[in-house]
Amino acid sequence: MKIIHTVAELRAELASRPAAPAFAPTMGNLHDGHLALIRQAREIVAGSGSPVVASIFVNRLQFGPNEDFDTYPRTLERDAQLLADAGCDVLFAPSEAELYPQPQGYKVVPPTELADILEGAFRPGFFTGVCTVVHKLFNLVQPRVAVFGKKDYQQLMVIRNMVIQMGLPIDIRGGETLRADDGLALSSRNGYLSADERAEAVQLITVLRSVKDKVAAARSASSLNLASVAAMEAQAKAALDARGWKTDYIMVRRQRDLLPATDAELAQGEPLVGVAASRLGKTRLIDNLEF
Repeated sequence: MKIIHTVAELRAELASRPAAPAFAPTMGNLHDGHLALIRQAREIVAGSGSPVVASIFVNRLQFGPNEDFDTYPRTLERDAQLLADAGCDVLFAPSEAELYPQPQGYKVVPPTELADILEGAFRPGFFTGVCTVVHKLFNLVQPRVAVFGKKDYQQLMVIRNMVIQMGLPIDIRGGETLRADDGLALSSRNGYLSADERAEAVQLITVLRSVKDKVAAARSASSLNLASVAAMEAQAKAALDARGWKTDYIMVRRQRDLLPATDAELAQGEPLVGVAASRLGKTRLIDNLEF
């Protein structure tokens, strides 16, 4: 695997390749979920001559003033070895000065109806930071396909819609959420958890699975509606908070746009997703479950 730190080197390397790459952008501190995206990208381009490119960049623009930008783990040497073992061909690991040689005055601002709900409501400006850096990386890497994990469900939707609206010739693929044996979604921030918190963290997916079961039961009884969904959301939030969590949201939304389903859509079997974000100690965890 070739490790590249400058835009000029990246352009020269990709110009020497016979086909446009598959791309997996990351912030580093990698876990098996990230490596699964590399393996997925490798399968997509198998036999095509396209390289698999990953990036590692901790993007200041998507961190709020009280978030963990300064303390986010930088583990480049370890990450590079993991990427090489997973089948990555090129790692682009720029410095902040390399990727943002000037203050980033031009930004990609996603529509409020998607970007200012759920995660966006609790992390103002987050998706502007995500879209700006991802669009910039897309311009530099020029991939034909890019893979993003479905654990960041709203982020995947924001990026997919950005690519469509900006007319970018990139196929966006979602990678399934990888979980530990007890069900906890793999996340770089799991490393912040103490041993006791790690044992407790599985409760996030537990409450989402409970919501899924309740939705299925209400559908079977023809009693699923906005009122019953709101009750399920409130019960799930109360169950977590009673265990010492501080929950931002647990909501049931339409898979297609993350907006609330209507009574008619709920009755007709609209595909749904439960999305959740809650803080355990000092660590904020997110997860989702489709149903």
